Formats: sequence, C-alpha cells, structure tokens
Amino acid sequence: MTTDAYLPVDGLRVALDGGVLRLELDRPAKRNAIDDTMMLGLIENIDSAGRDEAVRVIVLSGVGADFCGGADIVARNTPGGERPRVGSIQRRVPSLAHRLIPLMLSVQTPIVCRVQGWAAGIGFQMALAADITVASYDAIFWEPFVERGFTPDSGATWLLPRLVGLARARELVLLGRHLSGAEAADWGLIHRSVAASDLDGEVTALVDRLAVGPTVALGLAKFLLAAGQSTTIEEQLRNEAFALELSSRSEDFREGLGAFRDRRPPDFKGR
Repeated sequence: MTTDAYLPVDGLRVALDGGVLRLELDRPAKRNAIDDTMMLGLIENIDSAGRDEAVRVIVLSGVGADFCGGADIVARNTPGGERPRVGSIQRRVPSLAHRLIPLMLSVQTPIVCRVQGWAAGIGFQMALAADITVASYDAIFWEPFVERGFTPDSGATWLLPRLVGLARARELVLLGRHLSGAEAADWGLIHRSVAASDLDGEVTALVDRLAVGPTVALGLAKFLLAAGQSTTIEEQLRNEAFALELSSRSEDFREGLGAFRDRRPPDFKGR
C-alpha cells in the first residue's frame, strides 16, 4: 500500500511514519469526543494497516489535554432536532463503535495507546482494546453511561469483567467510579502509568521497540492471547501449533535463530 491508503478526516489526524501509523484524535475543544466521521476514519485506517505489510505498529493518541471524552452524543441529541426513527441506534452502532473495538482486538498489527486527561466511554474502551496502553498518573478513566441514563456499549461489559473481575467492573459501570491512570495500572487495566512529563518518552520507547520487532510473530501472538480467552486448552494448543507453523516460516524466525547462534541482536524486517 501507499500513503494514499491512509487518509485523515475531520477530527482525526493520520500520518504514516516509516512503519508506524499514527492516529491522533483532534477535537481538543470537545475533549476529542468521537463523532461518526472520526469513527469511520479510525476503522478504515486500522483495517488498511492490518493488510499493509509496511505498517508494523499503530499509535493511537489525542491532541491537547485529553485522550478522548467518549462518543459525541450531545451533537446527535440536540434539543429541538428531528428525532430519529425507532431502531436508529441498533442499526448504526454495529457499523461504528461495535465494529471499531473488535477490529482493534483482532488486527494483527500491535496498537499502542497514549492516554492523558479523560478517557471516557469509548475512549476508555479503546484504551482497553489496545495491546499496550500507557497513561499519565492523573489520567481519568470513566464509564459515564449509567450516570447519563443509558446503558454501556463499545464492549465495556465484555472487556471490564475479563480484565478486572465482575466486582470491579460493577464499581466502574454501575457506580461510575473515576479511575486514575495510576489506579488503572494497579488494577491491571492498562500496561503502565507514568508521570505526565514521561508519557511521550515511554510511548516512544514502546513504539520503537515494536516497530523493529518480529511483526509476524507479534501478530500471531496477539491472536493467540485473544483466542485463548474463549477456547478450551485443547483448542488453544491447536491454535498454538498453527501459529507456530506460520511464524517458523517467516524470515524473522530465521533471523532470530541466526542472531541467537551468532550472539548478536536480531535485525528483524517484519517479514
């Protein structure tokens, strides 16, 4: 693919930097709340990256003080506006938020998420669906749904119980607890929390490491970790054998063996 495959949309910056695809939410005045255009832009660009051998890591971040304040439901529910016909949410959500989160979980390109300020609603879920999320200590993770009179979406009720257990998931969803970045790391919801001044450096180090890693093996390992959440041990062992067969045929596998034999750092090409 070429850089033409990666297109920005209103509210979403998109840049291909070597093997790194950078997706940056860009509505700081709205806490980077996501509208339908941004959602489709995220979906299209992540889907393209998953099919592009040149992309070895995706970085998801937000401009300004916040990562993402959630979906822009205010714009869609302006008082006095025309009320949509019954079933509009049920028809719309499967092609938007409910397409984005499974895509993030399944794409075999590693995703790194940088969180500062608010990560609410789908912003919270994107941070959970990323492979590695780093947040500032004072970031705020929040599930606002029940406090606003409606029920969770974007995979909140699937992701949270699996990551932190049902009791803590209830605290976040039913009681609307605000969770700091430091607490999110302690709970095991995210990879790490750091001081705000160290956030860029930490994310850059992780991205640089993944961008020169064995891309085929990383993608298959991501697949295995996801599949293992819902398979029996026998099924998962078959998955592991399948993934091992594929990864052992990669150029990076041969390079890894050669580096081990020669006692030198490997020079992986992502192939």
